[in-house]
Amino acid sequence: MDALAELLIATGKAHHEAFLSTDGADPEWPLWYADFLLGRITEHFEGSPTKSELVYLLVAADRAHASSDEPWPGFYADFLRSGS
Repeated sequence: MDALAELLIATGKAHHEAFLSTDGADPEWPLWYADFLLGRITEHFEGSPTKSELVYLLVAADRAHASSDEPWPGFYADFLRSGS
């Protein structure tokens, strides 16, 4: 597993802990993930994505992953790197 996928797993765990009282349920999770990732994700991109760009890509990755059997961390990592 690559470093970006591992970062996404760590982000998911941190999010679940932050929302422990709701068992991780958070309809605005892309906003939380983007805040958490913003300072940690720059090494995986040539430029620094903005929070808005990360939110957009996370939502798009989530929608694209709905029709995939691939484990989400690797799928999201590839999706984020490709920008689509």
